[in-house]
Amino acid sequence: MMRLISGMAGCGKSTRLREVAARTGQIVYRTADGTFERFAFDLLRGFATDGQRELIDEVDASALFERAAEPLFKMEWADLIDSRIDPEVPGLRMPQRFLEAAFRLIRKLHDAGITPSSFLDLALKGAAGFYARPPNLAHPDLLYSTKDAYRNSLDVDASELQRQYRREVDLAKILERLYRSYLELLVERGCLTGTDAIVEAAEMLRSAGTLAAARAKFPSFFLDDAQELTAGGLRLLQALYGEKLDGVVLAGDSQSATGTFEGARPDRVFAVAAQREVCTEQHRVPLMIERAARHLLGNEPPATGLESGQLTLFRATTPRAEEAFIAEQVVDFLKDGADPRSIALLFRSVQNIRAYEEALWARNVDVQVAGDLNLFTVPDVLDALALLWNVYDPFAHDWLLRTLSGRLLGLSDATLVALCAEPENAQGVLFEEIESEPRGRWDRRRDVRLGWNVMRVEHGSNLTPQARDRIVGFRVLLEQWKEDRKRYGLAGLARKIFSEGLARVGDPETARATSQLRYLGRLVHRIELYGQQHQDATLGDFLEYVSARMNTNLEACEAQDDDNCVRILSIDAARGAEFDHVMLPNVRAGSFPRYYVPDAFLFSPSLGMIAKENVGDARAARTAKFSYYMFRAKTRDLYNQEERRAFVYGMRRTRKSCVVTASERPTRGVAAPEFLTELQAARIPGIVDISDRWNPSNAVWRAQ
Repeated sequence: MMRLISGMAGCGKSTRLREVAARTGQIVYRTADGTFERFAFDLLRGFATDGQRELIDEVDASALFERAAEPLFKMEWADLIDSRIDPEVPGLRMPQRFLEAAFRLIRKLHDAGITPSSFLDLALKGAAGFYARPPNLAHPDLLYSTKDAYRNSLDVDASELQRQYRREVDLAKILERLYRSYLELLVERGCLTGTDAIVEAAEMLRSAGTLAAARAKFPSFFLDDAQELTAGGLRLLQALYGEKLDGVVLAGDSQSATGTFEGARPDRVFAVAAQREVCTEQHRVPLMIERAARHLLGNEPPATGLESGQLTLFRATTPRAEEAFIAEQVVDFLKDGADPRSIALLFRSVQNIRAYEEALWARNVDVQVAGDLNLFTVPDVLDALALLWNVYDPFAHDWLLRTLSGRLLGLSDATLVALCAEPENAQGVLFEEIESEPRGRWDRRRDVRLGWNVMRVEHGSNLTPQARDRIVGFRVLLEQWKEDRKRYGLAGLARKIFSEGLARVGDPETARATSQLRYLGRLVHRIELYGQQHQDATLGDFLEYVSARMNTNLEACEAQDDDNCVRILSIDAARGAEFDHVMLPNVRAGSFPRYYVPDAFLFSPSLGMIAKENVGDARAARTAKFSYYMFRAKTRDLYNQEERRAFVYGMRRTRKSCVVTASERPTRGVAAPEFLTELQAARIPGIVDISDRWNPSNAVWRAQ
């Protein structure tokens, strides 16, 4: 029978699970760090008979999905050519957004074990059931809960519902075709994601021989953070250990689930447990902070707990003041003897936290960022990538301009204007092929002029002597680096270019200089990994790889435990961690919690496809079915509840103190809750609110 170790955050569930696992000599897997997905992939690699598969990440998978969708956007499908499917379906007017929504939906369908054919069957049945007998769209509660701007979506007649029905059926057929094409492309390329590995491993274990061998190798299984286990993960464990999960020990807390909108199913997972062990003694979270956490969740306050601890609230008048307050609080912790690694700034997302980094750097506080940060969008990394582009293609003018105006050359705007203009001693031979074409509004010479002026033209009085010297020196470096491409591998070439061509930021040994080196080290590490995976890759191949990843939200940076610095983490990156001091900045509606923004279309096993946009000859912007589903399913309320759990999870990462901050005036908390306002209004004894009692000191941290 399955054993579940549960309890509130900080009560020792993970420690207890490790103790139980140690008795059997087994390791503990986790849903949050990818080890469970790796377990599934190792199962496939060890027992599958259909050849080796390559494990890819979600970014590569989304690129494959876009390739599978190319025939759709090129109008090459026979159903589109024969007009059996109308291409004017919800979301398709914006191809990129359509692809992102379709990819997310198809990943969830695959994890749930819904095949393309069963998806289409459910979608058609759901559409027929809804439109054949539509609900009462004039119900007062439905009208009241629908925004004024979208209330006209409920004012529909039979002909309008029939039109929306046809669009929905066409959308379902297109998605089914995309789903099938994507799976076929994965098989053709011999690759799969971690989610795919879980699904295929469960399917593989249907073979009695494979199941017996796998069960002999893994007689028991221990999984932490089980509240984040998806339907696919549960199906894999049940395929290996039976419906009752004999030999499985899980640890988790349903109130810590922050991935239900990504597919986590804690209710299904915990319902299987036949034996429960509840940990009740608090080992981490101070009593005052636990009281605040339970207040936000609507739970009864604890009667006893750890008496030490402090919860501080602060609302600044401007974002800059909030950033300064956070930085000075960190300096105060450090001056009081706190280990930098015991201090963490936790955000819902770390994609836009540059201002907080700069505030900490200004006070000489070294920080490391981990979570959903896209490394290839960090300014220090962009400067380095610009140099690589300059070596590979000096006519990539956006990258060349970044280098010319950056710290290495520091050319003025006037110099850049001169470099983009026709040189005073222009040589006709340089544009011999171009001059043969007549000039018009579009001049091809503009596409190469900056590169030619920098790389070939000898400049006269149009540039200052200092600017000419810098450009000549830059040419020498580029020529040397081009020769180095023949002698160095990718990582070695990058190190040489960065060491010779990048200007250092900040004084040596300062936090800002250290941070630049850390980001460059992460970039070099990515180059090394790419070189290991693609033995014959060129510099151009790597730059193409980077270009494909710069505009995605699926990139992430992992934490490095060996750095002695303050952590800036997303809530997901902080899973399982604990700190002496936790700070939750930017706690305002839209940031933490995030606003609920539904995709262009949703899916329900009972209702089928639910399209948001009402396309074609429509009177309303949204479909009647979408407005009804938002009311019935209460998706925004469920989303806000998950954001609330994520915030409380962040509070409970602390051992000593927690600081919650925001800036500017709060909203009314209608679309999304205002957690700081709720804590201020709770008036829990011991909480300190210094919103009107803080004065900046501009303190600077000087490490000993």
